[in-house]
Amino acid sequence: MRREISLKIIFTLFLIVVLGSCSTDENTPEELELDEVQEDIVEEEEVIEDVDESVNLPEIDLGNWKVTLPIETNGKPIEVEPPEILNYATNEVLKPFMYNDSINGALVFYTYPGATTTNSSYSRTELREQMDPGSNATNWTFKQGGNMKGTISLDEISRDQDDDYHRTMVMQIHGRLTNDQRDLIGENDNNAPPMLKIYWQDGYVRAVTKALKDLNVTDTEILFTDAWEDGESYIFPEKVDLEKFTVEIKVSEGRIEVILNEDTSKTFEGVHIEKWDVFENYFKAGNYLQTTDSEAFAKVRFYDLVVEH
Repeated sequence: MRREISLKIIFTLFLIVVLGSCSTDENTPEELELDEVQEDIVEEEEVIEDVDESVNLPEIDLGNWKVTLPIETNGKPIEVEPPEILNYATNEVLKPFMYNDSINGALVFYTYPGATTTNSSYSRTELREQMDPGSNATNWTFKQGGNMKGTISLDEISRDQDDDYHRTMVMQIHGRLTNDQRDLIGENDNNAPPMLKIYWQDGYVRAVTKALKDLNVTDTEILFTDAWEDGESYIFPEKVDLEKFTVEIKVSEGRIEVILNEDTSKTFEGVHIEKWDVFENYFKAGNYLQTTDSEAFAKVRFYDLVVEH
């Protein structure tokens, strides 16, 4: 469409030159026709501006993220890593679950109960940070620190049989065992618990951290997932409903700060987070639906997402 408009402008400019060279008297029909042509050019330029303004893309660099989908192959959820994820708009596997909302300038993550990952009964369309694109091996500790900030809204989410909204997780700080730790405790993967979970729940933002069941665990026992349980939980008082909201997570040694809409802040710190520094970590963001109801679904919009270390 834009090329057709440009060709029309070139043709009308040609007419201006031709008609202008032929006219000599004031207020001739040719000059009146030139006025009409110039008005048409202004209208065509306005159309071009409208076309440009109609395309509003999210401000998200996917170069350091992979995505997990609620569909599977060979018994495992499908994952798409860099560089393939960069072509999500044309990737036939990704298009149903991860796509642009060019009206609102957002990246939409759609999910429903389907394929699940190890140690979970819930499905997701969720990004996983990769500090080294295409590899899960490089991660960070709380001592090294990190920040993640995103602007989010719930596009749609289903309700349960009591007509209450289902809930979904939109951000995480997830733990990871090193290869040596994995081998020490005899695990077959590097999975460790998530230290921080950020939920959209009944229109509110809820943050949940992990706590040790027994503070006297040994250096080996602390590595097991079942050594940890959900600890402190905080529901931000501001109701976000289905409107746009911003969450920022700031991590440093022994400390997590979660900020809602650059205004309300909650800090988690203490012995449980201090002991957590035994793990490596990575950020996650997206749509991790917390139900197995067969008719459930959720669509989460991300307008921007930035990670810094």
